[in-house]
Amino acid sequence: MARGGLLAAHLITECFSASPYPTAQALKRVRHPTSSPFFSASPPQQAQEIKGTRERWRRAQARRALSLWWPSGVRGWQRQQDGQQASARSQRPHLASHSRLGQARRAQPPSPPPPPPPRPPFSRLFLLSAGGRRLPLDLCAHWASPIASITAAASSSSAAAAAASSSSPFSSNFSTISSSRGAAAAAMPEKRPFERLPTEVRPINYGLCLKPDLIDFTFEGKLEAAVEVKQATNQIVMNCADIDIITASYAPEGDEEIHATGFNYQNEDEKVTLSFPSTLQKGMGTLKIDFVGELNDKMKGFYRSKYITPSGDTRFAAVTQFEATDARRAFPCWDEPAIKATFDISLVVPKDRVGLSNMNITDRMPYPDDENLVEVKFARTPVMSTYLVAFVVGEYDFVETRTTDGVLIRVYTPVGKAEQGKFALEVAAKTLPFYKDYFNVPYPLPKIDLIAIADFAAGAMENWGLVTYRETALLIDPKNSCSSSRQWVALVVGHELAHQWFGNLVTMEWWTHLWLNEGFASWIEYLCVDHCFPEYDIWTQFVSADYTRAQELDALDNSHPIEDFRKGMHLYLTKFQHKNASTEDLWESLEDASGKPIAAVMNTWTKQMGFPLVYIEGEQQEDNKVLKVVQKKFCASGPYSGEDCPLWMIPITICTSDDPTHAKMQVLMDKPELTLVLKDVKPEQWIKLNLGTVGFYRTQYSPDMLEGLLPAIRDLSLLPVDRLGLQNDLFSLARAGIISTVEVLKVMEAFVNEPNYTVWSDLSCNLGILSTLLSHTDFYEEIQAFIRDIFSPIGEKLGWDPRPGEGHLDALLRGLVLGKLGKAGHKATLEEARRRFKDHVEGKHILSADLRSSVYVTVLKHGDSITLDTMLKLHKQADMQEEKNRIERVLGAISQPELIQKVLTFALSEEVRPQDTVSVIGGVAGGSKQGRKAAWKFVRDNWEELYNRYQGGFLISRLIKLSVDGFAIDKMASEVKAFFESHPAPSAERTIQQCCENILLNAAWLKRDAENVHQYLLQRKASPTAV
Repeated sequence: MARGGLLAAHLITECFSASPYPTAQALKRVRHPTSSPFFSASPPQQAQEIKGTRERWRRAQARRALSLWWPSGVRGWQRQQDGQQASARSQRPHLASHSRLGQARRAQPPSPPPPPPPRPPFSRLFLLSAGGRRLPLDLCAHWASPIASITAAASSSSAAAAAASSSSPFSSNFSTISSSRGAAAAAMPEKRPFERLPTEVRPINYGLCLKPDLIDFTFEGKLEAAVEVKQATNQIVMNCADIDIITASYAPEGDEEIHATGFNYQNEDEKVTLSFPSTLQKGMGTLKIDFVGELNDKMKGFYRSKYITPSGDTRFAAVTQFEATDARRAFPCWDEPAIKATFDISLVVPKDRVGLSNMNITDRMPYPDDENLVEVKFARTPVMSTYLVAFVVGEYDFVETRTTDGVLIRVYTPVGKAEQGKFALEVAAKTLPFYKDYFNVPYPLPKIDLIAIADFAAGAMENWGLVTYRETALLIDPKNSCSSSRQWVALVVGHELAHQWFGNLVTMEWWTHLWLNEGFASWIEYLCVDHCFPEYDIWTQFVSADYTRAQELDALDNSHPIEDFRKGMHLYLTKFQHKNASTEDLWESLEDASGKPIAAVMNTWTKQMGFPLVYIEGEQQEDNKVLKVVQKKFCASGPYSGEDCPLWMIPITICTSDDPTHAKMQVLMDKPELTLVLKDVKPEQWIKLNLGTVGFYRTQYSPDMLEGLLPAIRDLSLLPVDRLGLQNDLFSLARAGIISTVEVLKVMEAFVNEPNYTVWSDLSCNLGILSTLLSHTDFYEEIQAFIRDIFSPIGEKLGWDPRPGEGHLDALLRGLVLGKLGKAGHKATLEEARRRFKDHVEGKHILSADLRSSVYVTVLKHGDSITLDTMLKLHKQADMQEEKNRIERVLGAISQPELIQKVLTFALSEEVRPQDTVSVIGGVAGGSKQGRKAAWKFVRDNWEELYNRYQGGFLISRLIKLSVDGFAIDKMASEVKAFFESHPAPSAERTIQQCCENILLNAAWLKRDAENVHQYLLQRKASPTAV
């Protein structure tokens, strides 16, 4: 499959808008261990983000403290004349003054908070990748939406974004606030066009010193940047957000310092303009800025992360998350990916804390103004983008090793949990040399740290040399972590380390080329895990977890030998190392390596939206099979009916029952219809299109050809990946109304002998979607009986306990099957789950980690208040975040209304980390019909708190999607739309549109097929030959 060819690009445009900025965490993957990706950054158009009452009070207090130093006020002081500033500069606060700032703030009594201003708008381009990890988006109902999930769809996304924004039914409802910092909100009639930073001044090197205060949650900073004035100007425009600049000056090389006479904050654009009294001439110089900021609790920029020490104390770490546009919240900078520079970073930290940054430590010395502090200095970085800068201050243990070429690898864990970092260390130690050999380009830094962060919105972030992770994406307890968690950690580590080359060494020129980072990493993580753990059969899982869910493209895998591909990657990385690249640069490198017209083929996929449906029918002519192959655009709402149908260049591969593992014919389809002749094919032989399910298209077979494939499913002669792809195509066709859902159910019955975990996982997912749909009917129990019948044979075969010789995939399959049977009410499974749960709670026999989710969800689904209380107690006692998350994800299975409310209240409690609240609420929405209604009401009732908590990041989009996507009633689409018209969520605008569309599609699906499905299930139930 993808092992032999071009990269499988992964790019999902979650939200098109007029802004070319993506949301920060949406550039990363966020997916829970059994599904996908997610990141919270601000676009240029975003106005000052809403702060909670406590945050507004703190900033007001900081301003009061500053006014103690300058009676005329900070802004007034900034406007002083050059001569006055020169005098004031000699008295400007040094970093040591941070303690005075805190004391002054503490001395001030709290003031009544001002009324919150209208929520600010921000149009964002959401980009999902396998690294963030992946958001667990079920995109099956959105095939017709403008989702560019192919290699370089971002190439044309600016125009698409503008079109999507202008056509949005919600866009006119968003108001904006004025650009004056602290001013009252004022509605603006329309958004101003986005402008990138001026080009007159560019950074060469940032000298940056930061001093975080982990008690008052503020920080002080000093920036001394070597810059080049490329064109004479009297202004310097930089990105800046949530930062107060105290002083600023510019000194031309070999000349006197010129002090800035004013700072004009453009909050809406997250910029600041430094004005100077005289013209800055072309040439090199030094820009100095002193500033203060807040360690926020929004999981973006420079923020605080709460953790519990082994002794039970609550403490905070200072950590960063800058991708895409949040470096500007830590220091004034040129926060665009193409504006690269080197960095000399130092941190002033408590002497009992660890201080980390991108590079290795060169010095750790006492801080002269406070004996309790030390200054940690780091080596100069390579040329890099601001979004890849990182620093962490906190308490950590670590395990370490070195590669054969001397690169130091460390995994940092919470104190006392170093043992849990060993698995990730093993993966990293195998991965770095593998990538070095594969790309024939060495890792360019002397060290790489992987660190677990308690409060972290994304799954992980590939900061160069200091990769940050959620605890559940990095830590593995040898005794208590399940097999799926091990696999998840391996994939995330492989993904983030791939970024050290793709993204860090070579960076996209602008966010529209983000797939060059994320698409490649989303594919090569599987190559890496296959290298490290071949027993995972990860390539089959790739088709299920990535290809069919996110519609990734690997269409040319069978067209280019791996040697050409690797050569092309080497050319690309060496030519553009420490630089920026575009999609066209990659095509050029691959063409140079292969001599093939890569761009001509790929442009049909990257320059137009959507993907094709390929219809195939056959006619026997003597010993040959004559095939008619037709391509049309695939649409979620039914057969494409447009006049000008897009045309793709489709790599067509065909295999037969003679040799299911090799293509009997390969052809590049470059026209709407083809007639192909397969020679020496007998009438009884089956024919399969899209060998290995690597072509990025849906396949529809004629009835007789589909019937011929059923025996190949039963006797397993079709490859697992082709069995998976066949049923997944059929399910998507049914959702789109192209075929009947009954036809899909009949095919599903052929999988009764299926042994493959990934095939079962995909079947389980699709049956779960159908089950949710039919929860709107009065025959919900019939579909549960169907699920019990389908899963019972494999459940009986597997049993509850592992047998000698079983491996990783057997453990995954057992947990999947038993959980599915338990939720569906399989009597024997329910009884055994209750027995084992009781023994687990009483300490008689601890459940294996691989069975806990299955047992937990089963007993909760059919449990009572005692069951829920017991589960919440287990959650409170759990020391491992993996166990806490495991419990949080299944709490929504409880079905009694009063207990559902208890779970929802728990979701917003201090017991649940902020980034995990969404999973709890989403679990309730997906757990039952009653839960879906309760979760949506809960979101509406608590919208202000939830919106303020996530500040427009990707988690708010995920919350909305999980809360409403299961509805299948037309009026709910109107209700959802109306709510968000009166409660705007600009960053989730596209998600809201997709959810409304999905609700309507579900409603149409239900109306179209519900009765036929009901009759089929009744007939099947009455039939003695039912499975």
